[in-house]
Amino acid sequence: MPLPRTHQQAIARLQQMACLDLNGPLLIEPVLHELHRIIDFDTGGYFYPGADGGLDAYIEPSIARGCMHTYFDPQLMATEQQVIRRSAHDFAAAVRGDHGTQVMEELLKVPMAQFMRSDFYNLVLRPAELLDCLSLVLRTPQGQGVGALKLYRRPGAARFAPEDVAMLGRLEPWLARTLQLGEMDTEDSVLHDSAVLITTPGGQLLWTSPQADQLMALAFGPRWYRRTELPPALHTLLQRLQSAQRLIHGGPAPAVPQLELHNASGWFLLRATQMTAATGQGHAISLHITQRAPRVARLLPALRTLGLPQRQHELAYWLVRGLPEDQIAARMGISANTATYHRRQIYTRLGVQNRQELQDFFFVPQ
Repeated sequence: MPLPRTHQQAIARLQQMACLDLNGPLLIEPVLHELHRIIDFDTGGYFYPGADGGLDAYIEPSIARGCMHTYFDPQLMATEQQVIRRSAHDFAAAVRGDHGTQVMEELLKVPMAQFMRSDFYNLVLRPAELLDCLSLVLRTPQGQGVGALKLYRRPGAARFAPEDVAMLGRLEPWLARTLQLGEMDTEDSVLHDSAVLITTPGGQLLWTSPQADQLMALAFGPRWYRRTELPPALHTLLQRLQSAQRLIHGGPAPAVPQLELHNASGWFLLRATQMTAATGQGHAISLHITQRAPRVARLLPALRTLGLPQRQHELAYWLVRGLPEDQIAARMGISANTATYHRRQIYTRLGVQNRQELQDFFFVPQ
């Protein structure tokens, strides 16, 4: 039985994403968007090795995202080990032992009824309104772990069916290639947002804004939930600032200490500068945080809203990325005349005259 047209289009988009000039966790949002069109689930999550060697996580905007900090609570991590066979926390073990798409029962050490009485379920999953799960550990062709994809359904929803398991398994090669971390070009990015927060030299938070709070949550994930305490990496940054201040009297002013972070939400830069406290007593530290997003990550959602046919969608992507038209035709396996025809169709539809206007359409605020 042929797949519905919406499924075919979503699969084609996932296959296209696997061949883009950017890959890694930054593409998880468009990946999950297309998966929603193929498999019915309420919330998607992605767990992957962070730059600091620990586990990083992305959860779609939902009640579950607001509850995610509990998943990283040390006590609850211990209770999870009592009921889950291999959790995302132990990613290395999951890479060694978990193969193919797994349903909830395959992830559990205990029967489902016992699991639903556990502290882990009642303190983590129940508040997040999550129950059933499809889990897939993604690997490179060489067997290196890329990340663990989790699709959740809420309590009361139908359980994932064998066809859901089969479909996610079918998509595994393209998902792994898309989300595999590649080289990052921070020059090929756009400024998305910036904000400031104020702390004491010892790391106590004095002032923040909703905008800064949101950026810090994106940069540090659940580690930013206890907002009176800075993540360890920021304590290190403040210590570097204090050391730099002590060197000022002995020579030229040192560079402003900074911290770079890369995760599924973008590229973050934090700079620490010393300032006089508003009360006039003691000192305070200004932490300036900026978020940059790759042009590709910004381009894909913008292209998605246009509803272009698949061929035009793909050709528009490469036109915006600056690929010569003959190379686009070769990459897409079409003739130069066909590429020219589709380009003209795109220009007419968007009301642009040339490639520069096409790029401005997507990247210059209207």
